[in-house]
This record gives sequence, structure tokens and C-alpha cells, in this order.
Amino acid sequence: MSKPLLFPTSVVGSLPRPAFVLDLINDRPPLSAEHHSHEMQAAVRYAVAMQEHAGLDVVTDGEWWRKSYIGVIAELAHGFELGTAPDGRPITVVVDKLAPKTPGFIAREVTFLKTITKRLIKSTLPSPALLGERMWHPEKSAKAYPNRDDFVRACVPILRRELELVRDAGADIVQIDDPHLCLFVDHDVRGKYTDPDAAADFAVDMVNEVVSGITGVKIAVHLCRRAGGRARGEVCHGGGYDPIIKHLNKLKAHHLTMEFTAPQAGDMDVFRHLREDLEIGLGCVDVTPGVVDSAETIAARVRKALQFLAPQRITLNPDCGFAPGSGAVVSLDETYQKLCNEAAAAQILRAEFV
Repeated sequence: MSKPLLFPTSVVGSLPRPAFVLDLINDRPPLSAEHHSHEMQAAVRYAVAMQEHAGLDVVTDGEWWRKSYIGVIAELAHGFELGTAPDGRPITVVVDKLAPKTPGFIAREVTFLKTITKRLIKSTLPSPALLGERMWHPEKSAKAYPNRDDFVRACVPILRRELELVRDAGADIVQIDDPHLCLFVDHDVRGKYTDPDAAADFAVDMVNEVVSGITGVKIAVHLCRRAGGRARGEVCHGGGYDPIIKHLNKLKAHHLTMEFTAPQAGDMDVFRHLREDLEIGLGCVDVTPGVVDSAETIAARVRKALQFLAPQRITLNPDCGFAPGSGAVVSLDETYQKLCNEAAAAQILRAEFV
């Protein structure tokens, strides 16, 4: 039996969206469903081929079928009002009781990926607490869900059903995106909550309800400080992971993706305090536009993690997704170079552990 591949390489999820893909997502110009599907399939083939040529072991479709990585919930359930922010980003607000639509929107992404790649496939779902943070409005949502937490709970069965379908479609990894949980590393954010630990526990409990008992697929949780917001000049929340370690250890997950290219991420000795069965998707590639880490810089970050983690526990990936928001302008060619360097770093590390 062959040994598992050391230092597998992956993206977090999203890839930059070229103007052509943005036009497709926003139906400019309007196309028939058949024509739209034909062109988007061609685009996704390119995204996957780019990842494969760069040398990645785990690929995604770049989340190019979706208008928003969290707004995809509106494809899975009725009850949302869709709008557009002044900067062009889509806004999704819950205004009515959730009712399942025909499930399988995300599963169909996986079904298509299975036809075009033999690499491992990752699919992503938003976490319930993240949806509550972004989509519940104290006025617009109050009639349906007077309490934000009630809306969060209502999202759980919708997401769980889709997770089952994604698993059945053949995804190897399903990643629950939960930047909301990771905000509790920030002292200022924690100060806005009467009981920040209880709020973090609630976020974990909701993820656990989505994934509990699901077998046949690796469950990952993506922890993000909205670092991808650097492409839009947004705040990157500071603080080491220590305040949420006890919450992370409660997650019913196999894998955590964690950012470590920025100084504010703190020291990697936090790995000592994580459950030993947790794999780490090590954020070792900077996603900041204009910053292209060399393969050796990436490998050096991984070597720091190896002071605390066995090689078998580490996957290389960027700090965050490459498309922070629906309209951020990020170079796809620059992203390709970053992924090439990530794969080259993995080769350097594998040679050191022959």
C-alpha cells in the first residue's frame, strides 16, 4: 500500500473572477439556461486546468457558479430578499421563514467537477452562524425570526441536507466556512458580546449539528479573519488563536484551515493545544494582491509549523480564498504564480522528508 502524500496542496475555495466570469454570474447579457451552463462549464474547466497545471493536489471550481459564497444559501432555501450594495456586491437578507427549495445546487457543482478532474475535490458550505451574522437584519428579519439565533438554527437542516448531497455527489472534502467564529480572536470583537465564549460555543454547536454523524467525506472548517478583505482594504482582525482553542477542539471536524502569513495571526505554538487528530490546512501563502511569496518563503513557514505538527497533519494552502467578495478585482495570473510556488514549496518539503 502506498504511503499518503505528504504536504498535499490546496486552495481554500474561491479563485479570482475574471470579467468574463463576473458577466456570466451577473447575467450580462442575459442568456438561456442552456447557454449560460455551457459557458460556465467552459470557465470552470479553465479554473480546474489552471490548478492542475500549477500542481495542486486538491481542487475546487473557484466557486464560480455562485453569486456569493454565502449567498448560495438563497439557492437552497426560500425566504430571502436579494439586493445589491452600492459597490455592486450582492446582499441577501432573510425576510420570511425558510422553506427548502429543490436541494442540490452545490452538489451539482461537485457532479460537474467529477467529470473533468481526477484530483481530490473540495466543496464549500457557509456555516450557520456566519449566515446569521451576515443575513439577519433586526428590522427586515424580525417578523420571520425575531431572534438572530433562531434564524441560525433554521439554517442547520438546509445545510445538512446539502452536505449529504455533496457527499453523495463525490466530494472528498467539504469545508464549512466560518470566519464568524474566528473573529473571537480579536479583543475588540469579544468586547462587543456580553459573553463571547457563549457566542463562540453557539457557532461551534451549530457547525456540529450540520456535520454530526456524516460519514464518507472529510469535514474541514475554514477559520478566517477576513484576511481576503485586504483586497478591498478592509480590516484584518488581529489576535492569536488562543482565545478560541477550546472551541476549536469541540468541532466535529477532521481538518482546520488557519491563517499564518500575517504577524497578527500569533505564534504557531497554539498547535500544541489542538487535538492531535486534527489536520491543519496551513495558511502559508499570502493572498494580498501584489505579494507573491517565493517557494522557499512558503516552505519556511511550513517548517515553523513542523516544530509542533507531524508532517502527516499538514496541508499547504493560501491564507484565505483568492476572491474576497463578489466584485474584488484580483489578478488570476498572479494567483496562478502563487499556486505554482505553493506546489514548488511542497516539492521542496517532500524532498526533505524522503
